[in-house]
Amino acid sequence: MTRFFSALIGAMERIPHDLLALLARFSVGTVFFRSGLLKVEGWTDGTTIALFKDEYKLPVIPPEIAAYMATAAELALPPLLFLGIFTRFAGLALLLMTLVIQIFVYPNAFDTHGVWAVSLLYLMKYGAGIASIDHWLESRLRDTAVGGAPASK
Repeated sequence: MTRFFSALIGAMERIPHDLLALLARFSVGTVFFRSGLLKVEGWTDGTTIALFKDEYKLPVIPPEIAAYMATAAELALPPLLFLGIFTRFAGLALLLMTLVIQIFVYPNAFDTHGVWAVSLLYLMKYGAGIASIDHWLESRLRDTAVGGAPASK
């Protein structure tokens, strides 16, 4: 039985970071992007502004400004995750947004926000993985730093 569990744990330890990063980027990015699209749809009938006035009620920031800021962030940051460019910084921004949502908007939704936070923290710590523009840029910078100009292909 010990062999079985050891083998199972060994298999789990071989799950590649690149797969986890890709899943984290697309899953959490999709949540925020869909929310941004819903906010855009709600501009014409006033639903978006009404949500920020009546339900979200953020302190300090006027509802109209908060609505624009949230919509812009939800539409701009997920594509960065999808492409894997500036992933750590996009993750940080979305984590801060998640904290605002958790603290001021839906304080009883820790189960959902916790999952988002774990995904975003993972991306902040480990990066976007091999299937990303970040990885390509890092390898180009590394090649340039080590051997001068990168070789042309």
